[in-house]
Amino acid sequence: MLDPALLRQQLHATAEALRSTRGLELPVAELEALEQARKQVETETQELQAARNRLSKEIGQRKAKGESVDALLAESGAIPAKLAANETRLAEIKDQLNAIQQRIPNVPQAGVPIGPDAEANVEVRRVGTPRVFDFTPKDHIELGARHGWLDAESGARLSGARFTVLRGQLAHLHRALTQFMLDLHTQKHGYLEVNVPLLVLPETMQGTGQLPKFEEDLFEVPIGTRQLAMNGRALDALRGALARGDREDALALINGIAGEAGLQTLGRMPAQLWEDLHKPEALVATLHRWLWKRMYLIPTAEVSLTNLVRDSVLDPEQLPMRMTAHSPCFRSEAGAAGRDTRGMIRQHQFEKVELVQIAHPEHSNAQLEEMTGHAEAVLHALELPYRTMLLCTGDMGFSAARTYDIEVWLPGQQCYREISSCSNCESFQARRMQTRFKNAAGKNELVHTLNGSGVAVGRALIAVMENYQNADGSISVPAALRPYMGGAELIR
Repeated sequence: MLDPALLRQQLHATAEALRSTRGLELPVAELEALEQARKQVETETQELQAARNRLSKEIGQRKAKGESVDALLAESGAIPAKLAANETRLAEIKDQLNAIQQRIPNVPQAGVPIGPDAEANVEVRRVGTPRVFDFTPKDHIELGARHGWLDAESGARLSGARFTVLRGQLAHLHRALTQFMLDLHTQKHGYLEVNVPLLVLPETMQGTGQLPKFEEDLFEVPIGTRQLAMNGRALDALRGALARGDREDALALINGIAGEAGLQTLGRMPAQLWEDLHKPEALVATLHRWLWKRMYLIPTAEVSLTNLVRDSVLDPEQLPMRMTAHSPCFRSEAGAAGRDTRGMIRQHQFEKVELVQIAHPEHSNAQLEEMTGHAEAVLHALELPYRTMLLCTGDMGFSAARTYDIEVWLPGQQCYREISSCSNCESFQARRMQTRFKNAAGKNELVHTLNGSGVAVGRALIAVMENYQNADGSISVPAALRPYMGGAELIR
């Protein structure tokens, strides 16, 4: 999340920065109005608190003199209700501000190429030379059809489109790649291997920026019953509270309904829920949406790894923290139908060996270079041709301030395709997670977070299959993987 100070004190400059780099139009007028309303309510609250203190003192003085305090008591007695109303109003304003702020992307670093899409990305380096074949190379789909190694039909039958089943020696090769990457990163690059949960809470997704921006791309898993234990009288009572505009009564009724259904209760009435409830035709659906317990399948192990330091104040001696995890990933990957959705390029379920670093702000860009080198080392060891690209502002991820993509050569497509993405998110995720460290002055300061694929296992498998294929359809095993394949030099 962006520093709120940028939106309060430098709103127009921030809006222009996002317009020129991300092509995003901030709702400047709405933000200004909400900020003005916030200041007004806070000022009124301070004045009411001061009046309460003044009246309390004056009441004491008059009582000591034996004077009447009835008027003062009446004036003082009206203040708590006003303070409560201000508290509710302030919470609503903050909810509205937060809803906008949560959807604002990070501001790219200076030096990041400006452009709308991948055409503006800049090649940083190119390593290796694509192999020249003395036969027409096949793509991974055709190679995988051999002996039923890659079975999209079974995947679709089990789970729907864009799921794949791997079998036999190809499944073994996939496992070998995973183990090789983990060993490389833990034994040579100093990463701590972590086994992370695949199912996480909404606040975990919010911490790294997947929610609310990318909710439609995630796989949500509702936990518990959707059949709310609710009788007609409870519904009628709730409708009555809504008609009266009685938020406290409505909140109590909703919490009663939630309690009966074994669901979490609400601490207060969110402004958006209050608004949604005033759509009577969708009242039950609204309650379902707000009260059931949500969990999400992770789109990458970055989510779980980075959130391990959520709500923490780290010792500077702990920085940098280097963590790696292998995990399945679940995401509605975008891609061109008929090309990317065939085979294993774009899948709803895939696997990665993720790299995460928690960094001191002064060193985060240097660590981004280091992390990118760690991901490149995988391709060096596998002797795969690749290029590294500095992404432009229009092609960067939501949370990133600077990103390198590593693209591997695929003979079957005769082009380079992304296999790893390494990003410096600066303090964007740390602010969401409230992750800090003690700086040299002894004050709490936000850390910087970095994440990267080291690399996507499925795409590494594709790259090995296509670059190491033979004319007879067999696949040579790269030397780096042979210890993980029982010494096998060929799969056929």
